[in-house]
Amino acid sequence: MRELQIVSLAACLASGLLAQSSWNPKSAAAYLDSRAQWWSTWPNASRDHQTFCISCHTALPYAAARASLRTALGEKSPAPIEQKLVDNVIARVRMWDQVSPYYPNKNETDSKTAESRGTEAILNAFVLTRYNSGADADRALDQMWALQLTSGDAKGAFPWLQFHNAPWEGDSQYYGATLAALAAGGAPHSGLDALKEYLRKDFASRTLLDRVMLLWTSTRVQGLLSAGERDGIISEAISRQQADGGFSLSALVGNWKRKDNTPLETKSDGYATGMVSFVLEEAGVPGDDPRLQAGLTWLKKNQESTDGRWLAYSLNKQRDLATDVGKFMSDAATAYAVLALSHGR
Repeated sequence: MRELQIVSLAACLASGLLAQSSWNPKSAAAYLDSRAQWWSTWPNASRDHQTFCISCHTALPYAAARASLRTALGEKSPAPIEQKLVDNVIARVRMWDQVSPYYPNKNETDSKTAESRGTEAILNAFVLTRYNSGADADRALDQMWALQLTSGDAKGAFPWLQFHNAPWEGDSQYYGATLAALAAGGAPHSGLDALKEYLRKDFASRTLLDRVMLLWTSTRVQGLLSAGERDGIISEAISRQQADGGFSLSALVGNWKRKDNTPLETKSDGYATGMVSFVLEEAGVPGDDPRLQAGLTWLKKNQESTDGRWLAYSLNKQRDLATDVGKFMSDAATAYAVLALSHGR
C-alpha cells in the first residue's frame, strides 16, 4: 500500500496534477510581522522591566523563520519588529538576575519558577544563536547550561513549563531539550554529552513529532543519531503523508486527547506539513524526491490568500481560527512553511 501511494504521488507530479503553484513571501512576512507585533504588545505577554515573554507558538517560530524571507523580499536588515524581538531577548539576558520568571511560584509546592527559568533560558539561547548575537548569545548559552539537570530521570535535560497543553507545554520537556541542543549546536560543552544521552534515551518510544525534532537536531549535533536511525525517522515521517501530499499534526502526536473531548483535526495542516518538509530538507532528502515535492506543493497551494498564513489547529481544544488565540497554531505553521519553502534559497 505504501509503495502504491509513493507511485501515485510520483505519477501526479509527472503528469502535472501536482504542478507547483506559487506562494507569496510578502504576504507571509506581513502575517508573521503583524503577529509578532501583536504578541509584543499583548497584555498577557507583558513581563517586568518593559519586556515580553517569548512564546513557543508565535515569537520563537518567528525568530526561527523570519530571516529566511530576507532574500525573497530584498531586505538588507531585520524588520523593525524582528529587531524589537531580538532586543527584548538581549535585555532579559543582560538582566537575568533582575528579571522575574515568566511564571513565578504561587505556593511552596509549585515548580513554575524553575520551569520558567529553564524554558526561557533555552528560548533565549535559541533566538540569540540564531541571530549570531555574539557575547549576548554566549551569555544566554551560559545561563541555559547552568540550569541543566544533573540527576533524576531527566538528567541532561532542563526544567520546562508544564501547562498540559500540547505540543509545546504538555509532556514537552523532550521538545525543550531538542531546542537546547539546536541552540548549542556543535559547540563543545561539558553538558553536551549528558544532553545527547537524554535525547537518545528511549527515543524510539517518543511521539513522531518529538522524533522529527530529534532528526532536525541531529543535523546540528554530531553523533546524535546513526545513519540508520536517521533513515528510520525519515521513513516513518514520510509514511504519515496524506493523499493530498500534506501531513496532519494529529498523526504525529500519538494518543493525545483534547481537553474538550472534541476529535483532533485529521486533515493536512500547515504546521505538520511545514515542519516535516523543512526537517526532511535539513536531513538531506533530495529536493527532487517526489514525497518532499508533494509536501512543498501542498504548502504552495494552501497559503491563505486573505492574510498570507497557513492554517493549523489546536491539539487542546476546538478554537475559532479567526481569534488571536486561535491563530497561535497558524503562527507556528506559517513560520515552518516559510522555512520549508525558502530552504536553500
